[in-house]
Amino acid sequence: METLVQKLCIWMKDKVTEANAKGIVFGLSGGLDSAVVAALSIRIFPKNTLAIIIPCHSLEADINDASDFINKFSIPYKTVDLSKVYDSFLHLLNDKEKKNSLKLAEANIKPRLRMTTLYYFANKLNYLVVGTGNKDELTIGYFTKYGDGGVDILPLGNLLKGQVRELAEYLGIPNKIINKPPSAGLWEGQTDEEEIGICYNQLDNYLITGKLGNKIVEKKIQDKITKSAHKRTIPAKPPF
Repeated sequence: METLVQKLCIWMKDKVTEANAKGIVFGLSGGLDSAVVAALSIRIFPKNTLAIIIPCHSLEADINDASDFINKFSIPYKTVDLSKVYDSFLHLLNDKEKKNSLKLAEANIKPRLRMTTLYYFANKLNYLVVGTGNKDELTIGYFTKYGDGGVDILPLGNLLKGQVRELAEYLGIPNKIINKPPSAGLWEGQTDEEEIGICYNQLDNYLITGKLGNKIVEKKIQDKITKSAHKRTIPAKPPF
């Protein structure tokens, strides 16, 4: 596991050097993936790592977990509460239509506001924005385009969720973070697995073997991969 940690740290440092940047900035949610990114980042740039806690009508427990983690690992941080900005933006939109897609459309504003916040500090400090997405999420498109998908580097991008969990244990991430149900924090009670409709263990197994023995779930995963292909490529342009 130490070999993996060293390889990730070298890769992240190389990417920062290649960009002629000075350090790393990322959003810290109080969840597993961002905690692993934070633990790796502080190893590489102890003086040039910045964690941003970015609540947006977030659960108090998640904010507390992020704060406790920062204290444990002595990570430089700032807190930027976007709740009022989010509310003001929704008020400006003044959308009276009550459609099923409205909840998700509104929720996706949150990660896009967070992305804007991270890039403000990245531009100000000449840092790279580090994403926290893992292989499961990237493969099925479980991220907000130009939101949490709007980053410079994705160090966990080739690691399955189970591998990220193993890495977290090795790095000394608190158990309450490792064991909490994964959530993007889009709305109260939201969890990744419930929204995706597939558990991470199934996703891990499918991405390793290409099969699950359950055709319905396999088709569901493959449909998500196909429909989200546009999220993993640069915008399409005509071939002429």
